[in-house]
Amino acid sequence: MSGKEPVKEFFSIGEVCALTDLKPHVLRYWESQFRFLNPAKNRSGNRAYQRREIELIMHVKHLLYTEKYTIDGARQKVDDQRRAGELKAATRSALGVETIASVERELQCILNLLDSGR
Repeated sequence: MSGKEPVKEFFSIGEVCALTDLKPHVLRYWESQFRFLNPAKNRSGNRAYQRREIELIMHVKHLLYTEKYTIDGARQKVDDQRRAGELKAATRSALGVETIASVERELQCILNLLDSGR
């Protein structure tokens, strides 16, 4: 055995919230506003998100919170990107930007903790 853990294919809404720093009610609302955010449900009726959907959630988050699009504007932007064949590249780019912003926030918190200990 190689000792590597298998790649996780499905994520619960709680896991997605932790990964995206969003609240469950926000994700559920976005599902009603963006037809491409439609996670499968398991036998218990719980949402089961795939990686692709998490990437799309991060893209929507970037459009809404960083680029300051409205819901309608973000929906239109994603539709335009999908038609132009640019959605995957735009999603990956937004994921990178959001990851960097998250790391910067965490580093700032660490710096603040270090400064408060002096």
